Amino acid sequence: MTSNEQTLWIKHPLACSETDAAGGVVVQGSRIIEAIPAGANPQSRVDATFDASRHVLLPGLVNTHHHFYQTLTRAYSPALNKELFPWLTTLYDVWANLDEAQMALASELAMVELLMSGCTTVADHHYVFSGALTRAIDIQVETARRLGVRAALTRGSMSVGRDDGGLPPQSVVQDEATILDESARLIDAYHERGDGAMVTLALAPCSPFSVSRELMQESARLAETRDVRLHTHLAETEDETAYCQRLFGMRPLDYLEATGWLGDRTWLAHGIHFNDDEVARLGAAGTGIAHCPSSNMVLGSGMCRTLDLEAAGCPVGLAVDGSASNDHSNLAEEMRQALLLGRLRYSPSQVTHDDVIRWATRGSAACLGRTDIGGLAPGQQADLALFSLDEARFSGADHPIAALLLCGAHRADRVMVAGQWRVTEGRPVDVDLDALLARHDEAAAALRRAL
Repeated sequence: MTSNEQTLWIKHPLACSETDAAGGVVVQGSRIIEAIPAGANPQSRVDATFDASRHVLLPGLVNTHHHFYQTLTRAYSPALNKELFPWLTTLYDVWANLDEAQMALASELAMVELLMSGCTTVADHHYVFSGALTRAIDIQVETARRLGVRAALTRGSMSVGRDDGGLPPQSVVQDEATILDESARLIDAYHERGDGAMVTLALAPCSPFSVSRELMQESARLAETRDVRLHTHLAETEDETAYCQRLFGMRPLDYLEATGWLGDRTWLAHGIHFNDDEVARLGAAGTGIAHCPSSNMVLGSGMCRTLDLEAAGCPVGLAVDGSASNDHSNLAEEMRQALLLGRLRYSPSQVTHDDVIRWATRGSAACLGRTDIGGLAPGQQADLALFSLDEARFSGADHPIAALLLCGAHRADRVMVAGQWRVTEGRPVDVDLDALLARHDEAAAALRRAL
């Protein structure tokens, strides 16, 4: 930050999720330099203002788990109405045909959809690599930089195919040396460190039923050596528990610990089927949980013990998961799903709109190992989501912040990432959305025709 950078006051929002910023925030460069209490004026010099009196102000939402490529297989007929394992085995053969042009379109569509929902940090878990698709992560980095979105990308992998008792076809399985060498290359090429990082890399072997024990162990060692985070699917279904007990003679969390993954460097997707002892162990280790409510419901996987995990000491974040098990990339809608599902698991008095917004912001940031995003405090990144309540669905609402979840907000009016407007009047900046949708639809049709 330099003294000649202009300051912008996001002024007098209709409502704000953080009391200390009820009067708005002052942005300079990529950071928030002042949070304004209700009824107060900035102490900082203000060069320009944005009248936010029609808007509910939130920190930019943070997504913790996704599969961008799956936007090409939404509502795929042969995979409908199936649980996780048969759903996966149906779709693996489709995903094996992905090429780089399709990956680029899928990634752009997913990131744009997330941005439009108020999400400023997008996470992705990509693990499908084949002869026609080897540069998937490079493509995602290029796309994120062009769109100006903050990205937490993970180099996923699968090393155990059907021939060896795994679920994926051999065509998308790689050997351990290739996976580890490529992981190291990507970290060296793209991983940014420190406050304000726009692109970060993590290592993400897909799941216990698609990678070897050796790959899990070596990934943990590489992550520690290079000081990056670890991510995987775990405890998503009872089928997974049975698989681990049959193959490894232990439950999924015991396997995770045995391979050196149980710690605060790790965040897990789903994390549904943990018993009381496992919840306590996860909390003591500080392992994060990416809660994926819509996907869990679509596949009938179960209900995450969000409040129990959080009380034990786990960071709990929110995620849209893949667009073939959701089937959208909308984090605002995911907040509503988390609220409703949480109240089935617990009660309305225990899971409030404030809890869910916390998961989607500070909790998600903690899962990614970030303290510079997810809030509106001075010094944090100027990642902001502003929602207007002008649609029919909000008419008559008394509590503006609760209305975002209860009335079903689905599109932000304005989104700022690192001090730059990336969505204005509900549309992504510098993106021809209609043309993108047309190209994406054609890519999805071509992928289906390839079968």
